[in-house]
Amino acid sequence: MTQKESNGGDTMKLADTYMFHTYARFPITLVRGEGCRVWDEDGNEYLDFVGGIAVCALGHSSPVVTRALEAQSRRLVHVSNLYYTRPQAELARLLVENCFADKVFFCNSGAESNEAAIKLARRYASEAFKPEKRVIVCMDNSFHGRTMATLSATGQAKVQKGFDPLLHGFTFVPFNDVGRLEQAMDESVCAVMMEPIQGEGGVVCPSPDYLNAVRSLCDQKDALLIFDEVQVGMGRTGKLFAHEHYGVTPDIMTLAKALGNGLPIGAMLATDAVAGAFGPGSHATTFGGTPLVAAVSNAVVSELLDGGWVDHCREVGDHFRQGLEGLVERHALALGVRGLGLILGLELDIPGGPLVKYCMDAGFLINCAQENILRFLPPLIVGKDEIDSLLSTLDNVLAKAAKLVEE
Repeated sequence: MTQKESNGGDTMKLADTYMFHTYARFPITLVRGEGCRVWDEDGNEYLDFVGGIAVCALGHSSPVVTRALEAQSRRLVHVSNLYYTRPQAELARLLVENCFADKVFFCNSGAESNEAAIKLARRYASEAFKPEKRVIVCMDNSFHGRTMATLSATGQAKVQKGFDPLLHGFTFVPFNDVGRLEQAMDESVCAVMMEPIQGEGGVVCPSPDYLNAVRSLCDQKDALLIFDEVQVGMGRTGKLFAHEHYGVTPDIMTLAKALGNGLPIGAMLATDAVAGAFGPGSHATTFGGTPLVAAVSNAVVSELLDGGWVDHCREVGDHFRQGLEGLVERHALALGVRGLGLILGLELDIPGGPLVKYCMDAGFLINCAQENILRFLPPLIVGKDEIDSLLSTLDNVLAKAAKLVEE
């Protein structure tokens, strides 16, 4: 697709004039979406392989979301969490019945769900063991959010810069290094917090036995295991939760992103033994699990479970991966493929930013992580034809990039 040049417009000028410049935005203004496609204000069409960064699992303007949103908006939008609401209770049951956990705490985002997990782990350890047991071991190149606590738990100096003093009580070890983790697991450690697959870190998967080794160390040291599944949960990897691929069960799990298909919701889930450390007044949020958002999330999770989309993700993800591996065989600039299901990364021998721009000009939205990893997070409803269209464009883009490097 040849894209029309943007008229630029008033929207960008308005945003740049009145909004904080906290995002390096691309110069397009998106106004409409349907399925795996979005359109900008100039009428240009794009196939979306970013998906709101793993949010729009059922696609844009999903009828599942629209129906639930409209129906619940006519009944009840918001009340305080001082009262029970049916959509929230039903969503909690649906999640618990499909995972290891016994209890759910609802909030508004991935950062908030990770914040809740940090607080729960420390409170549990303080009550079950001793107050001094409060250190949380995290991974280099991890990403857990941008609140002060989750920023402190994130193993990337570039996002922490300028925010000192960070919160104390976090230490970091390399991902996939059992020996370094074992060295860090002293009596002060209350939890290990990690992504089963690192997303912002560059789509990094664990070695086959790594998560089992982490689980064993946590058990030996009376430490909790927290899995941040904000990006990789809700079917993204071809199973409902990424940790299911590795046969390892955490004590606490965090979710967000695809949980609401675009509406703000997060969830922190835990076993009964751990959840008991949070009693009335210990943690709260005004907007967590409102009737409106919980009703939509109920519909989204039900559709993911009953609509065959997790299996579909696994099938088209295999197709996508094979296509990317073909690019690695044909292009010296493409070094390897990472990921599972529909969180995939293509490692490059050059910075990925220009390739993202080339793809956008050709009508495809993709993402770059860690400077040289092209990251693909399309809606789980994406089809093989749509994937093949992107693969063809990537083939051309890599050939063009190779010529520029040679020159």
